[in-house]
Amino acid sequence: MGPIRPENRALYPMNWPDISRAIRIDRAMWRCECDGRCGTPHGGRCTARNSKPNPMTGSIVVLTVAHLDHNPANCDPANLMAACQACHLRYDAEHHRQTRAATRRAAVEAAGQLPLEADR
Repeated sequence: MGPIRPENRALYPMNWPDISRAIRIDRAMWRCECDGRCGTPHGGRCTARNSKPNPMTGSIVVLTVAHLDHNPANCDPANLMAACQACHLRYDAEHHRQTRAATRRAAVEAAGQLPLEADR
């Protein structure tokens, strides 16, 4: 299934490999579809292409599929975007920050400690 963490696999539909392939190949034609939604002003669509050096980072692109609403169960094509690693990571950055903060809060509370107000 690719780079999906084992603990998250159950969140994806069984046919995720087929859905991902259709977005990356059939729709995006192996090119990043980000149009600046990641926060980088591409001046149109990102020019990164799978297996080629990323025009901004120089690293070899592995095209991924981002869930625009961060819900892996929502595989409506309108909710999916083929993205190079750089755009995908930037697009998900705030969501990852929030998830990390919630995980830290839960660990502190599970240890019996009261969180500081600034941590809420």
